[in-house]
Amino acid sequence: MSKRQATPARVALNFVLLIGVANLFADLTYEGARSINGQFLASLGGSALVVGFTAGAGELLGYGLRSITGLISDRTGRYWLVTITGYAINMAAVPAMALAGNWPLAAALIMAERTGRAIRKPSTAAMLSHAGHQIGQGWVFGLNEALDQAGATIGPLIMALVLFVKGGYRHGYALLAIPAIVTVATILAARRLFPRPSDLEAGQMLDRPGFGRRYWYYLAAAGCIGAGFADFALIGYHFQKASIVSPSLIPVYYAVAMGAGAIGALALGRLYDINRTRTVLGTFLAAAFFAPLVFLGGPLIALGGMVLWGIGLAGQESLLRSLVASIVDASRRATAFGLFDTGFGIAWFIGSVLMGYLYGISIPALVIFSVLIELIALPLFAFARLSPGNE
Repeated sequence: MSKRQATPARVALNFVLLIGVANLFADLTYEGARSINGQFLASLGGSALVVGFTAGAGELLGYGLRSITGLISDRTGRYWLVTITGYAINMAAVPAMALAGNWPLAAALIMAERTGRAIRKPSTAAMLSHAGHQIGQGWVFGLNEALDQAGATIGPLIMALVLFVKGGYRHGYALLAIPAIVTVATILAARRLFPRPSDLEAGQMLDRPGFGRRYWYYLAAAGCIGAGFADFALIGYHFQKASIVSPSLIPVYYAVAMGAGAIGALALGRLYDINRTRTVLGTFLAAAFFAPLVFLGGPLIALGGMVLWGIGLAGQESLLRSLVASIVDASRRATAFGLFDTGFGIAWFIGSVLMGYLYGISIPALVIFSVLIELIALPLFAFARLSPGNE
């Protein structure tokens, strides 16, 4: 290997790319499943409230566990062990959906999949953040999210093809066993090639108490975004119930959102490293208006809403993580990521249940709630920028 290839920046980029490939196949697996989960629950007799509760409870359980697994990762230093365990559970739950014969069992597997993802998220984010010291936090999380979204684009398209050819949800879930296996194999290869990602940030760990006031402002803002951001299970339910598009096209709409998110994540990552505040405010301002387009529009307008929804999702996964990584010491980042995600998940759960309830009463009321609560996040981001933090 040449000296040029051996530079810390090159090693960091290779690490991010390999984790990104694992996440590409992981997202292909569970986002492919997510694109049909709402419809599958409905086909098993689940109501709008069941769909909303399942989506919200899955996020609550998944995000809630992150505060625990993040703390365990930091305290033990066993980042890879926690990560691999999470991937294994995450990937096993999806193909098992093919065996679910009733909506309670299907709902339990959806929550199990979210739990596995939660176990590995804080430790994975903490390891990736070390690479940010070499190539920029925005670029690290933006590139990783772009690969995530690439997989999330392919997965729903595969599900759409399966529905078109076979006409059954179970065939789709069973087929997802293939990328699930590839995911676990890739993450094991990453563990072998990069056993100590913290070496990319050697000597940079400082001993500062707490997370700083800025962290808590960011958490409050993220909570508002989570509360107002409808899960695709509810969106897919709406598309099917209101006959916005045919059932076989619903995964295609999801794929369009993921494709927009993949492209957006790359741009957002670069822009974040140039101008953090404007990038964050602009992204979430635009994303706040997905709800009226998705829930009140026809096929074409709803498709535009899904583009905004995808960009908003990309912002949550890339920009919010970049913010946390930028203000928290490396030795506490898994804990910080986990606690941050727990707060976000609680807000997401409350919002998902409320929007599922509002959907059955008044769709315009759902839209108003979604837009207003997300717009509240913007001044909180601005206040955070003016507050002292760990930068």
